Amino acid sequence: MVRLVLAFLVALAIAGFGIWVLSAIGRNRDAVRDAPLEDVGPLDVYFVCGECGTEFRVEKLGELQVPRHCGETMRVEQRPASLS
Repeated sequence: MVRLVLAFLVALAIAGFGIWVLSAIGRNRDAVRDAPLEDVGPLDVYFVCGECGTEFRVEKLGELQVPRHCGETMRVEQRPASLS
């Protein structure tokens, strides 16, 4: 009987620790998500992969984190406004 109670208490402690860790991660994500986004559409900013040439046009920008593609960090390019 003592082993059963002890096993239950250990399982409860592990579950409580897991919930605490997940809630701490969730609190940090909310702070990043609430950061204001800047509209950079008119500036014609692109992320370009140097390996394969894939391009991503940036419309809104928060905290700058350059993505990776083909295992390499993409270049940030600003192009002249298109004539249309």
